[in-house]
Amino acid sequence: MPEFSDEAEVTHEAKRDVRIALLAHRRSLPAPRRAEAAARVQAELVSLVRRLRPARMTAYVPVGSEPGGPDLPAVLRSALPPEAELLLPVLLDDLDLDWAPYTGSESLVAAGRGLREPTGPRLGRAAVAEAELVVVPALAVDHRGFRLGRGGGSYDRALARVPATTLTVALLHDGELVEMVPAQPHDRPVRAVITPAAGLRTLAGASGV
Repeated sequence: MPEFSDEAEVTHEAKRDVRIALLAHRRSLPAPRRAEAAARVQAELVSLVRRLRPARMTAYVPVGSEPGGPDLPAVLRSALPPEAELLLPVLLDDLDLDWAPYTGSESLVAAGRGLREPTGPRLGRAAVAEAELVVVPALAVDHRGFRLGRGGGSYDRALARVPATTLTVALLHDGELVEMVPAQPHDRPVRAVITPAAGLRTLAGASGV
């Protein structure tokens, strides 16, 4: 895994090269290992949700080799209090994120970039700011909390709207919590990660998890 110092010149090419390597590794994971990883990540996240009992949280529908499994929203909905809201992202034309409630698997439809999105009423880009727990995807996260996404900047914009005290958690495969990833000024750190082997891990500067 390449490492980059704070002083190193960060380029889009650097991110692209790391991104390609990480995606290739994820695609190489055998199906049984992916399924086992999804079950472990789900169990750890469910435990966190039941402990925090958020009135509103956000998550997403993992696709392909992303950790968490495609049934993650259904699992989280079952773990939340009945009156709580689970919001899922809706990708906008400018690659920013709107949010809509998840009400069941029948409320999801296929969208661009292989995503599945909720069909319910959209609550606006700022809805994420009122969530008490924010779950995000990542290809890698470093020990400072900086994450490497797929390159669209959607979650960096969403995380910029989230108060610093809100618990933000990225879901990873084992080996994707690294010493350092290429970071730029617009990148927004997360406060914790969940991996199959290590479970929930709080990152530098985070507290109260």
